[in-house]
Amino acid sequence: MKDQRVLNRLHPISRRALLGGMAATGTLALVHPFTARAAANQAHLRIMETTDLHVHVFPYDYYGDKPNDTMGLARTASIIDQIRAEARNSILVDNGDFLQGNPMGDYIAYQRGMKEGDMHPIISAMNVLGYDGGTLGNHEFNYGLDFLFNVIAGANFPMVCANLTRGTLAANPRDDDLFLKPYMIIDRMITDGAGAEHPVKIGLIGFLPPQIMTWDSRHLAGNAATRDIVKAAEAWVPQMREEGADIVIALSHSGIGQQDWAENLENASVPLAAVPGIDAIVTGHSHLDFPGPKFDGFAGVDNAKGTISGKPGVMGGFWGSHLGLIDLMLERDGNSWTIVGHSSEARPIYDRVDRKVVALVADKPEVLAAAQAEHDATLAYVRTAVGKTSAPLHSYFALVADDPSVQIVSQAQTWYITDMLSQTEWKDLPVLSAAAPFKAGGRGGADYYTDVPAGDIAIKNVSDLYLYPNTVQAVLITGAQVRNWLEMSAGIFNQVTPGATDVDLINGDFPSYNFDVIDGVTYQIDLTQPARYTPKGELQNPDSNRIRNLSFNGEPVDPEQRFVVATNNYRGGGGGNFPDIGPDKVIFQAPDTNRDVIVRYIVDKGTINPSADANWSFAPVEGASALFSTGAKAREFSAAVEGVSIEPAGDGADGFALFRITL
Repeated sequence: MKDQRVLNRLHPISRRALLGGMAATGTLALVHPFTARAAANQAHLRIMETTDLHVHVFPYDYYGDKPNDTMGLARTASIIDQIRAEARNSILVDNGDFLQGNPMGDYIAYQRGMKEGDMHPIISAMNVLGYDGGTLGNHEFNYGLDFLFNVIAGANFPMVCANLTRGTLAANPRDDDLFLKPYMIIDRMITDGAGAEHPVKIGLIGFLPPQIMTWDSRHLAGNAATRDIVKAAEAWVPQMREEGADIVIALSHSGIGQQDWAENLENASVPLAAVPGIDAIVTGHSHLDFPGPKFDGFAGVDNAKGTISGKPGVMGGFWGSHLGLIDLMLERDGNSWTIVGHSSEARPIYDRVDRKVVALVADKPEVLAAAQAEHDATLAYVRTAVGKTSAPLHSYFALVADDPSVQIVSQAQTWYITDMLSQTEWKDLPVLSAAAPFKAGGRGGADYYTDVPAGDIAIKNVSDLYLYPNTVQAVLITGAQVRNWLEMSAGIFNQVTPGATDVDLINGDFPSYNFDVIDGVTYQIDLTQPARYTPKGELQNPDSNRIRNLSFNGEPVDPEQRFVVATNNYRGGGGGNFPDIGPDKVIFQAPDTNRDVIVRYIVDKGTINPSADANWSFAPVEGASALFSTGAKAREFSAAVEGVSIEPAGDGADGFALFRITL
């Protein structure tokens, strides 16, 4: 909301008027303050950035099979004309990760194909908008090099990348055999405040994360190599200046991370911006918006001024959610230009009002038309079976027993992380997997459960298994920390004393998405013990031990044994306040979402077997029983739940059904 307030302050106009003006005229001509103030020797240059589009042309969630106002290049595009009209001079660039990331991308790669001469829908859509240049992101390599270069051959704008080579690194970076030109210099006529035109040379140089060599080693090993981002910049930027570049803009498909340089940083935008000769930087990769509150307090970053290492910078969200904007006030001194003022903004395509999404812009019809045929084909693709499940996938009993909907997520995560770490120093460590039920009733209501029948499974069903666009991560922890992780998860249950009957089992203050089941170990939960941690992760009963008989491969888990645990970026980043779990434990940050991993797993296996293996259960509590609520349809599945005695106990409130569990 901070960014939107800034926008409204610069351009005082209501959202309704904005949408109305766009619908009536296709653009809304407001004048940026820099354009209004520019003198005869000054010019306002606007840099517009898209980043991390991930094939989202349409405002449509293919997993949910429904429209979505938070995404889509067609929406972002509808404000580009307006934004161009606010300044006399502008350029449009893309910052990478355009090629993979939703079912349309997979449809093209796995079904239609991408032979030489074919047009990819994301490129067709981008060609409508008049891009001046772009760079590559890590996801451009997910389908292989031939696929990538067949795609970008259709672009009517050039791509640059300064740190991707054809297999070896030269002693001098300027001698690297690069796949693409490291940079380009655009010769442009720029209009000053008095209306006079002058020449300006705008340099664009691109960078991608060196980690692609791990993430896509199956495609790149022996065929490519990557150079450190900052070292590549230090080599090429001076040459750009030697060739007369007045302004150098870094296209950094790299996040805003630490200030200090280290070799081959994934998120290197802060030290990159500090390289002499770089004037402005557009960033991405992290799926965030800058300037924005998530970057408050970052070393080398001024969120109020919109600067990174003192240079104007921006990060334009993801999936078309924002358009990144950097405004430069240039002043002419002889035959050269210098920056005398700047501002940055990530302009959104939607707002949230009372927790509801409100669209701020309409679609640009020309962009929709460019990818309409592929959109229609993708809808058919996501609605068509891509595999089979040998057992129903439901979450009706996910909070009281090992569950098939959680099981399949864990199986996919284990499969993926085992492959990703197969060439790393952690390849010989055991891989566990942590997953939680997302659709488990509660505030979502009596119908808020996963329910996919046995048989054919379509891509859109994956959204029923995994609600959120999280990315996969892996953490390295000890056996003692595995136990503590499970102690935190076990806080979802109320304490049950021997002999108690029909007590409430579930603590309603504990969210189901924090009830992690860890697959790969076996254990019991002793409900006679109080919860060690509160729902917020605060230690309340340090001597309590609910987790019993924790074993790996049939042997008690050694507290000092090391395990890799596959999880998601929410948990790996410290979400849920689980003890000892946070960024310092993360050893692998995947470029792929958990949803994409599940789809790939289903395609790879053909038929999946999500039957729960009952790796956890409740320890017996003598003479005790408890009640819990779930969806009414659960009655069809209660007899098949493994490792626990469950029976219907009548109707619950608000459409829920009650069940009794004998402990």
